[in-house]
Amino acid sequence: MFIDRARITIKAGDGGNGITSFIHYKGIVGGGPDGGDGGKGGDVIFVADKHLSSLVDYYYKTKYVAENGSPGEPKNCFGKKGKDLVLRVPLGTVIKDKETGNIIADMFTDGQKKVVLVGGDGGKGNAKFANSRRHAPHFSQTGEKTETKQVLLELKTIADVGLVGFPNVGKSTILSKLTAARPKIANYHFTTLSPNLGVCNYYDDQFIIADIPGLIEGASEGQGLGIEFLRHIERTRMLVHVVDVSGLEGRDPYDDYLKINAELKKYGELKKLKQIVVANKTDVYGADEKFVEFKKQIGRKHKIVPVSAITGEGLEVLRKTIFEMLSTLPPVKPLEFEEFNYEKPERLGWEILKEGETYVVVGSLVEVLKRNVVMDDMHSFAYLQKVLRDRGIIDELRKMGANEKSTIIIGGEEFEFVD
Repeated sequence: MFIDRARITIKAGDGGNGITSFIHYKGIVGGGPDGGDGGKGGDVIFVADKHLSSLVDYYYKTKYVAENGSPGEPKNCFGKKGKDLVLRVPLGTVIKDKETGNIIADMFTDGQKKVVLVGGDGGKGNAKFANSRRHAPHFSQTGEKTETKQVLLELKTIADVGLVGFPNVGKSTILSKLTAARPKIANYHFTTLSPNLGVCNYYDDQFIIADIPGLIEGASEGQGLGIEFLRHIERTRMLVHVVDVSGLEGRDPYDDYLKINAELKKYGELKKLKQIVVANKTDVYGADEKFVEFKKQIGRKHKIVPVSAITGEGLEVLRKTIFEMLSTLPPVKPLEFEEFNYEKPERLGWEILKEGETYVVVGSLVEVLKRNVVMDDMHSFAYLQKVLRDRGIIDELRKMGANEKSTIIIGGEEFEFVD
């Protein structure tokens, strides 16, 4: 099965919790704190792999979660870091954020890596909270929790040449004769249900050809198979437009030529690509006269090469013509885009919402405090009060009219305001 688009859910690993622990040795009473920090959560990393050709693995499984960090341990031992999650994708895969549609990465070269999500930081153990005034903290920090994200994977085939044309005009046969590719070939429409790639050798040089499934009129608007695969010729340096010049199926070759180019024009940048027109099936009786007429109709718009994919006549000329045109064109390049990256939430942001005599403190700072503070511990609660004063939250509550009758809600916990 060929899959060139997928939507998957990814999540980096949560940070491991720090622990509350104290030194315990035989003969030692009331040892100091020795709780270690939790380990960092695993990252989600995408890697481009030239041995893959489809996104089929992401069709059957759509949820991917990196390993969480391990909790800290006594004796100031750090928790184990969570294992990174490595997701391998074919060359040419574009990774987008589903919510915004922004491009995160274009996996263009073999071995290219992109860290899409960073694992959560491990929480601090109680040893990190000891100071000259607080010798034995009975609290520790929980690990940072990560967010789930949805990304879109879209495969855009990387090739030098794209074979385009109506179904059953001989594109797959031409590909099989010019390269070592062995696409499925039969005498009916839509034999090719997915792009096929082949490497064409020309003396000491070579180039990659992609056989794109047959287009039909209306492909750019969703008709037939074409709209599903037009994206695969966006990256190509040039097009080889194959036309059945014999007219065996009752179609006019020039009319086919106009319709395909109209679809390419509607799809945007494809109309700018250089193009060679291949008049195939010249071995059929009566094709010579039709080719002469077809050549007159095309004029000098494009270079025309007559071939017979079955007998092989004209294929060497076609190979040479393609190579000569490619030598004048710039190489295939990655997409140009403004890179989008997921960022960790700002840890210091806060806001106060007033509802009558109730004041609700919200924001990322509150989430951090929920991780750091143990409400039933005197020292930990004193740390909360200090943060509220240092960050200006107490002063802001006063300005907003908070008094001893007011209720303050922080992280789901209710407090009385004492001035």
